[in-house]
Amino acid sequence: MIRINLLPHREMKRAVRRREFNFILLGVLVGCAAFWYLGKLYLDERIATQQRRNDVLVAENKKLTEQIDEIKKLKEQTAALLARKSVVETLQVNRSASVKLVDQLVRQLPDGVYLKAIKQTGQKVNLVGLAQSNARVSTLMRNLESSPYLEKPELVEIKAVTDRNQRANEFSLNISLKGLEAAVVKSGAPGTPVTAAPPNSREKVMQAITK
Repeated sequence: MIRINLLPHREMKRAVRRREFNFILLGVLVGCAAFWYLGKLYLDERIATQQRRNDVLVAENKKLTEQIDEIKKLKEQTAALLARKSVVETLQVNRSASVKLVDQLVRQLPDGVYLKAIKQTGQKVNLVGLAQSNARVSTLMRNLESSPYLEKPELVEIKAVTDRNQRANEFSLNISLKGLEAAVVKSGAPGTPVTAAPPNSREKVMQAITK
């Protein structure tokens, strides 16, 4: 007996294949979505981690900036204190040097010579005074040349003038300091005697300066 299948088997097979394709396509779509979601979670985590690191770096940079500013302020304060210390030391040395300079002038000033003005510029000192004669000025220059603290006496000008109805020679000369500050420090050391200047010469210089 011959059997004839009149059912639409091709359409049935085609429908089965279509359903399989739809299942496969749905699986691929679900897989892609899951892969994308997992990738997004991974990237979000990496970004969050990097952001936390960036926040830490920013906070540390801020702390370092504050520390650098504090260090700069400390350096400025230290520099200001050192500058003040240097100024104070310079004033102390200059004060002692000025006293030593006057003391040396008193020691080297011969009789018949009177000082009217003393002007110091750096290591140079200008003396203006009156002398009874040119020989007295020469004696003063020799005395200054022999001083351990003064050197290079140089006569700038000398001229005849009338002072208190008496003829005199007004002179101006320059001298240079020679290791005066070191001598002051050395002479101020404990146990080092300091000899006083002759009282008559000291009075002459002080009277001339205070005029």
